[in-house]
Amino acid sequence: MSLTRHEIREKAFQALFALNANPDADENQLYQQLLNPEGTVELEIPSYLSTLVTGVRDHQTELDTLIQPYLSQAWSLDRLAKTDLIILRIAFFELKFADGVPAKVAVNEAIELTKTFSDDQSRKFVSGVLGKAVNDEAI
Repeated sequence: MSLTRHEIREKAFQALFALNANPDADENQLYQQLLNPEGTVELEIPSYLSTLVTGVRDHQTELDTLIQPYLSQAWSLDRLAKTDLIILRIAFFELKFADGVPAKVAVNEAIELTKTFSDDQSRKFVSGVLGKAVNDEAI
């Protein structure tokens, strides 16, 4: 089974969302559930899936520090919908740490994730935050 980068990002979002609720969950077991819900065989974990999930978790504090200036003064990270925050963390991780991911791709993929996992208001919010960040070349 070969996943596209987009499908890998979707699985990374799902894994990060689950790990946000249960930080002590077994990552490998979680990957297997996401990749093979029937549990028929153990699948090889795509390396980029592991890179995204581990990278976002390892750099979460730094990523949140990068995101915060792009929120209006009335908003804090705590007030963001978890889906939006996780999508922003993935995008900022790709912009800052992932090799070979053009900014346009990271931004477009984040917007696609909001279309799948959130709503139109979130899509506009995520798009605005990432647009400002990329224009500022802050990441």
